[in-house]
Amino acid sequence: MNLSFEEFVLAAVTADLSTEPAAREHADAVEYRMDLATEGFDGLAAYDGELPLIVTDRVEYEGGESADTADRIDRLRRAVDQPAVAGVDVELAAVEQCQPVIEAASEADVSVIVSAHDFERTPERSDLVSTLETACEHGAVGKLAVTAQNRADVLDLLSVTHDQTEAGNTVATMAMGESGRHSRAVAPLYGSRIGYAPVDPADATAPGQYTLQRLRSLVEELSSTA
Repeated sequence: MNLSFEEFVLAAVTADLSTEPAAREHADAVEYRMDLATEGFDGLAAYDGELPLIVTDRVEYEGGESADTADRIDRLRRAVDQPAVAGVDVELAAVEQCQPVIEAASEADVSVIVSAHDFERTPERSDLVSTLETACEHGAVGKLAVTAQNRADVLDLLSVTHDQTEAGNTVATMAMGESGRHSRAVAPLYGSRIGYAPVDPADATAPGQYTLQRLRSLVEELSSTA
């Protein structure tokens, strides 16, 4: 299975795949956070839902709960062979270690999202560009989540998103935190191809996430008037 990300994809985030039916009305895919899941890989293997999956096993230094071990790489490598998996997210900081995952994903026709997160700030514009360009060299989508301190940070991120899209790169961007919350609805207008929202609002996995229904509504309303 494959997600091309030629159009915007709204991913419902969960660590419990039994909640997938609640996401069907508004989501295009489900991001399964194996690092947060009680059932881990077993939950993935037992999945029989309708929505395609993006599998993430987030490492601790990128905001997740998995240790940086060979076991994590092996879980991700095995995950891409599951029929329902259409995408896999690996960290740019760990891209060398994740080469077996990337190669397995290519063989299985699974899209690779290469991600980077900054939970403290929004880097300089040149660093935003460099991070996205490098991520896009390794995967089908370069994903960048930063923390906005003010509107200027969001403007930089949106501008870079637009420029990267115009240059032919497929990117997903968002600014975390209250100052950047609106970027989750606005960034798709500038080319961002993935949005994230929790299936259960009580289980938000990043600061500033909208509910699934709210984000879908905002993106559609803004897109129809742009």
